[in-house]
Amino acid sequence: MKAAVFKHKGGDMEIVDIPIPEPKQGWVRIKVHSCGVCHSDNACKFGNLGNSYPRVPGHEVLGEIEKLGEGVDPSYYKIGQIVGIGWYGGNHCGKCRECLNNQWIFCKESLVCGIHYDGGYAEYMVTPSDSLAFVPNGMSAEETAPLLCAGITVFNSFRNQNIKVGSLVGVQGLGGLGHLAIQFCKKMGYEVIAMSSSSSKEQLARELGAAHYIDMSNDGWVNQMKEIGSVQCILLTAPSSKIIQSSLESLGINGKLVLLAILPEPFNTTSRSLLRGNKSIVGWTSGDSRDAQDTLEFANKNQIKAMIKTFPLEKVNEAFVKIADARFRHVIKIL
Repeated sequence: MKAAVFKHKGGDMEIVDIPIPEPKQGWVRIKVHSCGVCHSDNACKFGNLGNSYPRVPGHEVLGEIEKLGEGVDPSYYKIGQIVGIGWYGGNHCGKCRECLNNQWIFCKESLVCGIHYDGGYAEYMVTPSDSLAFVPNGMSAEETAPLLCAGITVFNSFRNQNIKVGSLVGVQGLGGLGHLAIQFCKKMGYEVIAMSSSSSKEQLARELGAAHYIDMSNDGWVNQMKEIGSVQCILLTAPSSKIIQSSLESLGINGKLVLLAILPEPFNTTSRSLLRGNKSIVGWTSGDSRDAQDTLEFANKNQIKAMIKTFPLEKVNEAFVKIADARFRHVIKIL
């Protein structure tokens, strides 16, 4: 099969011919249809999570079950079934405190797809069966792939904040995560404020479902937020440590600032900012295969789609290098 491989740390991917992998006990083989390109694939390129080389990246995988390993229940996992794999790569133990508390993604035995084993930048891949989410019928392979990381990150993080339906919610950043977050929050019943670093994306934000638009390049944007009303939550989807303090100030009573991006440097705030108004800063990791299942079903029911540009596998390096230019997600089309 053909696969895109990081042969060594920090290098570009190379298209190579390698053997089609065989699924071991408890694993399945997937015939890949598409795979989203994510900034987090840099963790594979630079070995940030201790992956070995060579390694095939890719953790927004959509494909069909092609072969079952020993011990996989054929009445539940069926050949030809369309499935997805996200950042959570399965293999949870089911016995530790994290697993018993339904936090599979934090189990020490859990793996990351495209980091601890070869991912979806290939014609075939193998993965633990508990990594799989079942894709509802009729969903586009290319448009669905980004939901398995970007989609689950915004949907699962927000639904766990227990924000009263109908509340004002801010979405900062209108890139790969933000354009999906606006759609999810709107369809979940919230009044959405799109927050961007310029005025250029206002029309798009409103088309996606935003009721309000804030240009954060204006000095008075915090007061503009307060004038709209009591903002109960802001999803920070674009990395910027400089806006943490001002974002806190723009929140209403009991407001939550949810970090969904890795910030390149530490940020500063004051205890007064948190204490005056019972505000909080929350970090959130995407979710496991059950959360991915919920994300796909909600997106399918509410016609939430990623805005994408597709590339053939042979142009994977172009898709990877230019990901910041995506409007808004790059997807490798395998078939």
